[in-house]
Amino acid sequence: MPARPIWRGHLRLALVSSPVALWNAKHERSAIRFNLINPKTGNRIKMTTVDAGTDEELQRRDLVKGYEFQKDRYLLLTDDDFDSVKVESSSVMAIEKFVEVNSIDPIYYASSYYLAPDGEAGRDVYAVLHQAIEETKRVALARVVIGQRERTIAVRAMSGGLVAHTLDETRDINDAQSILGDAAKVKTDPEMVALAKQLIDRQTTKYDPSDLEDRYETRLRDMIDAKLKGEGIDLSEPAEPERTNVIDLMAALKKSLGEPAAKEAAKPASKPKRAAAAQTTAKPSRKRA
Repeated sequence: MPARPIWRGHLRLALVSSPVALWNAKHERSAIRFNLINPKTGNRIKMTTVDAGTDEELQRRDLVKGYEFQKDRYLLLTDDDFDSVKVESSSVMAIEKFVEVNSIDPIYYASSYYLAPDGEAGRDVYAVLHQAIEETKRVALARVVIGQRERTIAVRAMSGGLVAHTLDETRDINDAQSILGDAAKVKTDPEMVALAKQLIDRQTTKYDPSDLEDRYETRLRDMIDAKLKGEGIDLSEPAEPERTNVIDLMAALKKSLGEPAAKEAAKPASKPKRAAAAQTTAKPSRKRA
């Protein structure tokens, strides 16, 4: 469980509210971390905070934030300055409207948080909101200030309570058209689309979180363990197929579905053989006549 919530306040819908807290839904796992080492000495290098003008070494706790209004000129800001510009969403998460779940493109979802009751007061309101959002299959949109930035959040129901997702603004998202171009406008063969849909149906199953294993990190750990033991490990990758557009897509789709293209091509060739056989048996009868 995280040490403390990142935000405390009230979740409000119209005239009812409930004390809530935002908790990080994710945590830092024991990922492999590396240090920068001086290879000549084997010692770790040290990063220091120094004054750019005097080279004096400083402690981060003694520093303040500054806004650069001109080149190398800064306006210093204190905690009181930041407190003076607080807005309502700094302490109140007011639900502005509800939308259908599928109306939000997943590309806009950023960070995830658990939205939990904060204390015993207002738990009945929280429970009512959770059940209502769950049964209507809606997402609530609200605003909240996190890290000195007001963010729009989507609040939805999950098993056990509410979860909130910060949403990126349109200006935060790269323009899809400039990257994708007309990739989805290419004219397609209906038969190939049907085969692709069959393949999708055949491979459709239930979501399993274990599918998300970081295989690179697993191999990285194996390599490090092997080097620590003085052993080697084969990290060779299989050869990449040639990147070429020359491919029989129909044959590939049929092969994926277990219908080899060669088998289909063999069917029409069988008829001429039967005709040739019939002509061979007919010749002796004409001689007898």
